Amino acid sequence: MKQPSITSLPASPDEERRSRMRKYSIAMSVRMACILLVFVVPGWWMWVFALGAIVLPYIAVVLANVGDNRAGRVEAPGPRESLAIDRGFVEPPPAADRSAGDGR
Repeated sequence: MKQPSITSLPASPDEERRSRMRKYSIAMSVRMACILLVFVVPGWWMWVFALGAIVLPYIAVVLANVGDNRAGRVEAPGPRESLAIDRGFVEPPPAADRSAGDGR
């Protein structure tokens, strides 16, 4: 049986959430800079920053929700046994022995 390596385990939920929040915060900071630059920069640059301010929320949400593919998969420790329920057969419970005496 192969023991899983600590490097092959996925990130903890806290680490994953922290990473997503960091990505989202960075994208929203860039969006805020774009909004401020719309009012400062003249000409066609204004339209570039306006487009960035409009499109960046969508991109930020997509980037924040993308899973981290660097983490490995946790594998089962061995071959899975076939259960009776998987085969579609469930044995009925054994019948009670009536001859053993409840006095009837």
